Amino acid sequence: MQERVRALNDEPRRENGKYVLYWAQMNRRVSVNQALVHAVTQANELGLPVLVYEGLTCSYPFANDRLQTFVLEGVPDTVGALGKLGIGYCFYLRRKRSDANDVLYRVAKNAAIVVTDDYPTFIAAKHNSTVPGKIGVAYHAVDASCIVPMSRIEKRQYAAYTIRPRIQKLLPEYLHPLDLPSVKHKWKDEIPPYHTEVTLESIADLVASCDIDHSVAPSTVFRGGHRVAKKRLDSFLKNKLKSYAEGRNQPAEHATSNLSPYLHFGHISALEIALTTREFSKEHKIGDAEYLEELIVRRELGFNFTRFSNFESLESLPDWAQATLRKHESDERPVQFTKDQMEKAETYDDLWNATQKELLLRGKIHGYYRMYWGKKIIEWSATPEEALETMIYLHDRYALDGRDPNTYTNVLWCFGLHDRPWFERPIFGQVRYMSYEGMKRKTNVKAYLLEMENLERTGKELIPA
Repeated sequence: MQERVRALNDEPRRENGKYVLYWAQMNRRVSVNQALVHAVTQANELGLPVLVYEGLTCSYPFANDRLQTFVLEGVPDTVGALGKLGIGYCFYLRRKRSDANDVLYRVAKNAAIVVTDDYPTFIAAKHNSTVPGKIGVAYHAVDASCIVPMSRIEKRQYAAYTIRPRIQKLLPEYLHPLDLPSVKHKWKDEIPPYHTEVTLESIADLVASCDIDHSVAPSTVFRGGHRVAKKRLDSFLKNKLKSYAEGRNQPAEHATSNLSPYLHFGHISALEIALTTREFSKEHKIGDAEYLEELIVRRELGFNFTRFSNFESLESLPDWAQATLRKHESDERPVQFTKDQMEKAETYDDLWNATQKELLLRGKIHGYYRMYWGKKIIEWSATPEEALETMIYLHDRYALDGRDPNTYTNVLWCFGLHDRPWFERPIFGQVRYMSYEGMKRKTNVKAYLLEMENLERTGKELIPA
């Protein structure tokens, strides 16, 4: 466990602390959560109870109804699970910018130690660089996102083939069940007064009361929470795992697990998914190698990349990609679209428009078509930098799996990250190109277009809720 834990300040434990505080920034779950295990272990050693604090503010970048709703939908599961364990729980919803913005520090004043999530992107990374110096007590960040701890891969890896043998060598140490220690000292005190009561029935009203962007509606298909994530996993294993290897790059077949939003918001862990998949595949004699490659190797390559790189800059690309994009930066763009036109899916390309509408409605683009989506943004933008800015903006605002290590990695793949040089062509140089005709040859574009047209017109989903 120690290779997962980073002490982010030199503050000691508070001798008169009343509890161990776990601030759940990213891993918003009870099941298979190494950060919660660390908090309970520390509390048991100190003879103290555990309090879990989870906050949701109105002021984070791109705060909107979609993101807010998904997070809130996970709260009832957490309340129920922690209550059974004897762990306290405080959820604070900051609805207005005039509401208190220091509740974490207020709750931490009585903590013997603060435990939180180690995460390399978005606001969690920023919090973990600023909060430790102000919190006034020992502050531990725990990697509860990766199966193989990020710290075990000590430098940046430049492709799947370089990180794969390292992960495969280390995986037997970590691919086993994780048990939460028995909570020796149950929570008996009052919950801090900042707590916001959340039920599934109250979520719409709570979201409506927040000073956020109300123009981005909740997803048409994805609902948050550990129970929903487990249901999706079970359905995938029973109905799709057998066809995953052949169907995963066929968007109209819906052969993927669609668990990336739940992994991003920490409603389910990669370890739980991997162990459940292994058990199912062994029992039913179904191959799982392709799925576990994506879940473990490819996903953890993304965490490695964002841990060691400036993941919002083209300077993080390999030298050959930077050079070829610079060489072709002044190439004529026969067609250009503004960010606003692309955001509204107002291009001449019906497939691209459909992928953008999937993002607008569902909050997620199928991974294979997302590559095409990104390549066309490069083609239609004045510069590669403008293209990158547009892709990150659209993902951050609309995608439930945006703001994630794998989102940034997938976006930069479109510019040559974790890829190799290809035949040189205008605009792209030696960066891989993807065409509409290629998509028609390899996928059922017609079926996908019809599905998205029906979804936009009727709101009826083909993906099970």
